[in-house]
Amino acid sequence: MSSPADIARYNMIEQQVRPWNVLDHRVLQVLGELPREAFVPDAYQALAYADVEIPLGTDTCMLAPKMVGRMLQALQVRDGDKVLEIGPGTGYITACLARLGGRVIGVEIDPDLAAGARERLDAMQLRRLEVHTVDAMAGPVDGGPFDAIAVTGSLPTEEPLPMLTQQLAPGGRLFVVVGEDPVMQARLETRVGGIGDLRRQTLFETSVPALKNVPQPERFVF
Repeated sequence: MSSPADIARYNMIEQQVRPWNVLDHRVLQVLGELPREAFVPDAYQALAYADVEIPLGTDTCMLAPKMVGRMLQALQVRDGDKVLEIGPGTGYITACLARLGGRVIGVEIDPDLAAGARERLDAMQLRRLEVHTVDAMAGPVDGGPFDAIAVTGSLPTEEPLPMLTQQLAPGGRLFVVVGEDPVMQARLETRVGGIGDLRRQTLFETSVPALKNVPQPERFVF
């Protein structure tokens, strides 16, 4: 007999994720099996499978399920891929990436979020992943180059992109959201040759909170 969480997870897939053109069966399987409620703060348990972003403190959130699905589908993580996740938050996307076969390094600037993510991921006995308290904008992350990089917050400017793309292995994929409200673009940057030889694909328009400690656009003062 299905539990309420099982039913909510099924409805999330069929009513939110799949209609947003997430059709990769591996991604749908992981989202359909992983207990999202285990990664949602207690105060927001009722929203674990809702089509909303869930607050994680000031200017930080869990991305909506359909956004996670599009990110995972674009990155095409396979067994053995080395994956960098910037901004694990509670660890939900980290767990998804690991379940898809990735060897995941998560870097989280907020030490409390990083500690909570490690605790949740340890409880689920997931392997081939680690979460560190690191500012990913301070420079290249140890452990690269990476086959996939998932950036869970937006970049208001393109200034950090070269530092991120230089961490891609040949054939590596970077999922990132660039811009400011009201126009942000989710992109997939794929390294097709040497460092800096990239193919860019604009996936969709969206709006998500910016990563902490990212460069901000210059503002005109009148």
